Amino acid sequence: MITTTYLHASDFLARVRAELERHEVLNSLPLGIALHLQKFPEHIETPPYLATVEEEGKLVVAAVMTPPVRLIIASNQGDGFDAAFALLIHNLREQGRAVPGVIGPAALSNRFVQAWSSQTGEAAYLRIRERLFELTHVITPRSRPGSLRLATLDETALVGRWFKDFEEEALHTSLSEEEAIADARTRIGNGEVYFWVLPDGAVVSMAGTARPVSRVISVNSVYTPPEQRGHGYASRMVATLSQHLLDSGWERCTLFTDLSNPTSNTIYQQIGYQPVQDFHVYDFSRTSAA
Repeated sequence: MITTTYLHASDFLARVRAELERHEVLNSLPLGIALHLQKFPEHIETPPYLATVEEEGKLVVAAVMTPPVRLIIASNQGDGFDAAFALLIHNLREQGRAVPGVIGPAALSNRFVQAWSSQTGEAAYLRIRERLFELTHVITPRSRPGSLRLATLDETALVGRWFKDFEEEALHTSLSEEEAIADARTRIGNGEVYFWVLPDGAVVSMAGTARPVSRVISVNSVYTPPEQRGHGYASRMVATLSQHLLDSGWERCTLFTDLSNPTSNTIYQQIGYQPVQDFHVYDFSRTSAA
């Protein structure tokens, strides 16, 4: 086996895209991030880690990391992981890369953390159990007042505040106010942030689009402030946004849910999202596990 790292996302994609797009929904996370790096190189502050492990020209594992975010791993293979992960971990350590954690399909990430802990002595903690869903046909929910519209740059402060609240509540991470505002300004400018707006003009819920690949696009950052919950706004918004994306030519929409949140897992299935695969999100620590 051989490990290859790539300085440019375009070179990484030239090697992995066709292979990973054989299962585009399952691999939409690393593909979407690599395509974003390729499209917006000016957004890169810290060089990303882009790597492959191959055996006799066959792709075994692909890995993407945009510091300080966790390593993302992907593979269409059914075996060969132990040797591939050993090489990948050796390469990460040789380059002096700090790896805060890993995310990938549950079985794959579980195997990786076993190899990581064995080689580094670091403990691994299962942070979030997620489920990847896909949608090809929207089941229209009960009518709710309101309509979908794009957020504007005048609403950057609100989007930034909701991004920050979403990260803390759904992803158990924190953004500084400056990071949240910068992210909001960029994503609004890219036309990626939508609001659900009531007839009186009140903005009551938010959703974003992300990681467009070839036939698949993701919905993320779905957030309704606590005082507006329980009215079905998020269901109607995500259904309307998903239909808009399908009407725009995308074959499938995807989204991730936190399995500890039964509400989101239920409402998305009610509007047509179907489960694809469970993902595990791990954090690493140099402190021994308790």
